[in-house]
Amino acid sequence: MEAATILEKTRSVSPTTQARIGMIIPSVNSMTEPQFNRYAPPGLSVHIARARVAGPWKRPLAAMAEEIATSARLLADVAPELIVFHCTDTSMTQGPQGEGRILDIVRDATGIEAVATSRMVIEALQALGLRKLILLSPYKSNQAVTDYLHATGFTVVHDVALGLESLEFADVTPAQWSELARRHDRPEADGIFLSCTNTRQIEAIADIERALGKPVVNSNQAVLWGCLRRLKSKLGTTPAMPALGRLMQAA
Repeated sequence: MEAATILEKTRSVSPTTQARIGMIIPSVNSMTEPQFNRYAPPGLSVHIARARVAGPWKRPLAAMAEEIATSARLLADVAPELIVFHCTDTSMTQGPQGEGRILDIVRDATGIEAVATSRMVIEALQALGLRKLILLSPYKSNQAVTDYLHATGFTVVHDVALGLESLEFADVTPAQWSELARRHDRPEADGIFLSCTNTRQIEAIADIERALGKPVVNSNQAVLWGCLRRLKSKLGTTPAMPALGRLMQAA
């Protein structure tokens, strides 16, 4: 078959790329890729680079800087419109100022606009008008996340950290996340934050919202929402995503 014919057949079954995002994810993350492949709308091309920035390799930012820069440079080769530093715990651990330094590392290495998961989570919470949160995560401790949320104007009224190892995060089922949300909800909380990019939390969003009548924000959901907002001029109107809850109605 001639090359021109092969190319034409490929075009007929592949959506035209309208925008690209690059994502720096922790090397231990096994869930971001399948979830973004599943939920990203046609026309949004998602590209991944890994870095040892979480789990047993989480360390001070100065010690991770060159690894982050290297991953960013590799992503720059596909010319994304946006690069996301995609690790909730690590970006929040650094605090708002440290988050800014992470993004400076990416921008200085590539000349491409950058954003962190932590920032998109805050934007998502603000878009839904949330202030008092239930925080659920698979982490050993939620202290760094709680500190970041408090520093950015939110109150954590109750939190649960499951104390799991990184490779166990994805073993918690959507039904179990839903049950945790129902069990730990508090009347004074106006929303639920499911923190972590390496879980199946995103599959529980709609169920939790139905059960509790409160909005739910999850790290992967918030990043997809934030990218769609930033790239709206290129992507145009995106399809409805009821499985991803109320937040996507604000996309």
